[in-house]
Amino acid sequence: MKYAVVTGGTSGIGLGVAQMLLSKGYHVFATYVGPEFTEQIPHFEAINTDQSSRADVYQFINYVKSQTDHVDCLVCNAGMTIRKSFTETRDEDWDKMMEVAVNSHYIMVREFFPIIPAGSRILFTGSQMGLNPHATVLAYGVTKSAIHALTKNLVKEFEGTGTTVNAIVPGFVETPWQKEKPEEIKQNIYRKTAIHRFASVDEIVDAYRFCIDNPFVNGSLIEVNGGYSYR
Repeated sequence: MKYAVVTGGTSGIGLGVAQMLLSKGYHVFATYVGPEFTEQIPHFEAINTDQSSRADVYQFINYVKSQTDHVDCLVCNAGMTIRKSFTETRDEDWDKMMEVAVNSHYIMVREFFPIIPAGSRILFTGSQMGLNPHATVLAYGVTKSAIHALTKNLVKEFEGTGTTVNAIVPGFVETPWQKEKPEEIKQNIYRKTAIHRFASVDEIVDAYRFCIDNPFVNGSLIEVNGGYSYR
């Protein structure tokens, strides 16, 4: 059986990717934070892991290694934002956002490296905010820019193995996170997007599927944004 890790894998894009991998016959280990995830899904293990905590990250890594000697697909999807202005963002806010999105994933790739077989897939969830600065949460955009750079730099580490490393760069997606936005802000985003709506999770997941199925796509930042900022 093939094994996959999906961080932030119990909601939104992460859950969609996990479900896609399950349909392909993978056993999926997913991280999540928050209320206990109690849904029973065959071959899907959700492990409550605070990725801002190094101890939690290593505990998760050790658990996966205790269950399998190979990880065929690693989807580094977890991220977080602390909505404060530039001058109000504290050191600990910056550190926490970087730890979840960048540091924990760097550690996972490094620690799983010896058990990632040739021909595997590593995927990151980037963001349009890592390409086009947004009006709020500077730190979030920087974490995603770092993810884009990490994607390209890791290609050299896996050179010659057939393992590919790519990042999906979504625009705005209809996830639980976006439901909190006021309608006025949503309409403003729609006007900046040529398709005039948010993407569905399934539309974003198709990009992950493409990268998994195509062994020649490597080191790519694949934008799926509906024509964001077309004017």
